[in-house]
Amino acid sequence: MIKRPAQERRPKVMMLGLRGIPDVQGGVEKHVEELSRHFVEMGWDVEVLGRKPYLPNSAPYTWKGITVLPLRAPRSMKFEAIVHTALGVLVAAWRRPDILHIHAIGPALLTPLARLMGLKVVVTHHGFDYHRQKWDRFARTILKLGEGAGMRFANRRIAVSNDIARTMEKRYGVAMQFVPNGVTVRRGVSDTGVLETFGLEPRRYIILVARIVPEKRQHDLIAAFARLNDPSLKLVLVGSAEYTDSYAGEVMELAGKTPGVVLAGMQTGDDLACLFENAGLFVLPSSHEGMPIALLEAMAYGLPVLASDITANLEIGLPAEDYFPLGNIDELTTALRRKLAEPFSEKEASARSSQVEKDYGWLNISDRTLQVYQEIKSRPKPQ
Repeated sequence: MIKRPAQERRPKVMMLGLRGIPDVQGGVEKHVEELSRHFVEMGWDVEVLGRKPYLPNSAPYTWKGITVLPLRAPRSMKFEAIVHTALGVLVAAWRRPDILHIHAIGPALLTPLARLMGLKVVVTHHGFDYHRQKWDRFARTILKLGEGAGMRFANRRIAVSNDIARTMEKRYGVAMQFVPNGVTVRRGVSDTGVLETFGLEPRRYIILVARIVPEKRQHDLIAAFARLNDPSLKLVLVGSAEYTDSYAGEVMELAGKTPGVVLAGMQTGDDLACLFENAGLFVLPSSHEGMPIALLEAMAYGLPVLASDITANLEIGLPAEDYFPLGNIDELTTALRRKLAEPFSEKEASARSSQVEKDYGWLNISDRTLQVYQEIKSRPKPQ
């Protein structure tokens, strides 16, 4: 009898440091969702360790070939990530993936524990989270410790922006791989009814897609929009608050007092695509970004954009007229008027969309990430 060769085992990566997938609000969540989907298509097994409070099921489930394992996580702004990550490292030590990929510097605090358990670890630095306004001194200290642990003890390190990569190389003397965030665009989506739901007319609204947290600075955009004093325009704020806090309450109160402001909550899938595709202008007034996925998505839809002049946004390389000084309401108001008076032509929209797809397509980004995995999959020692 001819003995058939055993089927080659598929390599496995476990994702840790995020709330979960699919359709969970957050840049890291979107990043992992897209990477995982492409990895499965490329012959990898992918397991995502999610946080039960954010997931539709408390039992393990499969989405597009990806296994999602819900784990306990306290609903605490300070302790949610670290407790979940500690449990996740123990699960990884038991299940033995070829690669444990830890996302963000808070969860990276557990990198030394993962290495002690014999795991091969990749850490992606998604941004300087200790600069976020919501954190107090203790939390910022823990985040900085997490950054140091991730950079010093991971087998490989990825940065989503060149600025992060250069800063880490200088600060810790380690090698970094620059692999940016990517974008996915659902073009040609038919009207899902979401425009009618919120009373919107195509090209007659400004949109911001972001969590309602202080560093996204929705209050700046509302203040500038109010100064336009144009009843034919609306401002659509897509996103929800992570926790019930004073800032979210302030935004809701300010929106309620400002005619034309629409709080659309979290939107996903075709509804979000429809909101993007029909907007007249996208604005990102944030004070902190790692790599601004929502800005890239808006550009991929061919929208004119405005962004604050922080380093992460400047790294996208937009023309000077697409930026405004952070926190300057007067300048933002002037820029809004100028942009709305000069809408993109079809040619300009198509050119912008094509360039973004070329530079930030997920297929290219997943290839680059898998190259990082392959470098260490057969090497037990860190570089």
